[in-house]
Parts: sequence; structure tokens; C-alpha cells
Amino acid sequence: MDASLRISEIFHSIQGESSRVGLPTVFVRLTGCPLRCRWCDTSYAFSGGEMLGLEAILDQVAAFECATVCVTGGEPLAQKNCLPLLTKLCDAGYAVSLETSGALTIDAVDPRVARIVDVKAPGSGEAAQNRWENLERLTPQDEVKFVLASRADYDWAVAACRQRRLFEACPILFSPVAGELDPAELAQWILDDRLPVRFQLQLHKVLWGSVAGR
Repeated sequence: MDASLRISEIFHSIQGESSRVGLPTVFVRLTGCPLRCRWCDTSYAFSGGEMLGLEAILDQVAAFECATVCVTGGEPLAQKNCLPLLTKLCDAGYAVSLETSGALTIDAVDPRVARIVDVKAPGSGEAAQNRWENLERLTPQDEVKFVLASRADYDWAVAACRQRRLFEACPILFSPVAGELDPAELAQWILDDRLPVRFQLQLHKVLWGSVAGR
């Protein structure tokens, strides 16, 4: 039988985050997540969705005629068949990225996939779920994202990057929590500290004001 996954949505949009920001991208959003970050903007993906076989998912992706695919959630790695989906997407010739919380192991992810690991700062309420050993396995094609709600979160993230030598491992992304941390303030801290990180806002929200279906 064709392996299946519970899918929240598959849609075509502009990538709003990471070094791929601005690229037309097909998003495959899987249902379910074991975390409950305080500011989660995709809580609608915690439940529901539709069971689809891998070939049906690939057919929907192919219909958009787009070379770039992002598998996201929820937490996509919470479903075991996420791994064969990633491999099939790579085999089909797509440039594939995976957005993961980092609370689950990334060891078995196809090496052709760019892993975007969202390390949870204390302000999220889920910092205890960080699987730090994941960061020891990162390659230059991977990226680490920190979503920050305060100066305390920022200082924590900088310390984590320095202690774990993340600046040398792969691109690092710093993002402000909307409505909690002034983006200009975060940008100034990065400049003042001469950090080798990418400041980012969620471009899709700048364009459309919502994440759902975009």
C-alpha cells in the first residue's frame, strides 16, 4: 500500500522566511505537533487534515509547476512517513527544505534536504524541548532559526550560538515575535553586536497579513 500522511494543506505561495525568502514555493503542511509554543501562528494544523498517499501528495505538488518545495507543519517529523515523502520529493528533482522545531531527531532526514531547525527560546515556553544534539549534525546547507520575544531571548540565543559554535556551522536566522519585540530594536541589537546572522521578518505576513493558505 502507498504510505500516507495527514495533510493540513498544500498550497503555492512566496517563501516568507529563511535564505529562500521571496522564492515561489509549494508548501506541504503536515497536521500535528507535540509542542505548544506560546505564539504559534499555525495552531489550525494541530488537528484535522486529510489522509493522502505519497503519490497523491506528489501529484498535487507537481500541479503547481514549481521547483521549490517546503515541508512544514505543525511538526512534520511527528509523522513517520514524512521521511519517505522528503526522499520522494528529492528524487523528483525538487529543491526541498524541511521546517522542524528541532524537538525530534533530524538524523534520518534525506541528506539532500535543507533542514531549517527552529530552536525554541525561553519566551516560547518550549525551550525544554530543544534536542541540542540535532545542532551537532548540521551542515552548511541547513539553517537555524531563533524566534525572539525579548532582550532576554536575544541574549539567550546569542549565548547558545557562541557556546555551540553555530555561527560557523550554518546560516543563523533571528526573527522578532510580532507584537512583542520591535523589529527595529532587534535589528539594532544585531548591528551593535556585529552578529553574523540574517535578520528576518515573515514576508508572507507583510504581503498578506496571514499565514493560512499563503
